[in-house]
Amino acid sequence: MTEQRPLALMLGSAAHDRLHAGLSLAAASAALGRAVAIYLHADAVRLLDPGLNWAEDVRFAAVGSPAIAELLASAMELGVRVTACQTGLALTGLSADALPEGVEPGGLVDFLGQARDAEIVLG
Repeated sequence: MTEQRPLALMLGSAAHDRLHAGLSLAAASAALGRAVAIYLHADAVRLLDPGLNWAEDVRFAAVGSPAIAELLASAMELGVRVTACQTGLALTGLSADALPEGVEPGGLVDFLGQARDAEIVLG
C-alpha cells in the first residue's frame, strides 16, 4: 500500500454546512491515519468563537451528526493541526491569546509551508 499524501484544508467560510463538511473530512482522514492540517481563513475563524451557538447543530444532532465544536475537538484529538488566519482573527474580533489549546495563529505562508507536499482542498 502506498503512503497517502497529507491533506491540507483551507476553510474560508463561516457557513455551518461548509465548516461541518470540512471538519468531517479532516476527522475522517485523520482517523484513517492521514496527516491533516486545517487553515481557517477570514470568516471561518468564527469556528473558534467560544460564545457562538450554531443553530444548525440542532438539525444535525437530530440525525445523529456531531455538533461543530465536537467535530473540531475530535479532529484535534486525532492530530489534525489547526491554524487560524491572523486577518480572520482581526475581522472576527478574536484574540490569538484566546485561541483553544492546540490552535496556532498564522498566515497563508505558514499554511503553504505545512501543505508543501499535501493535497490541498478548498472548502
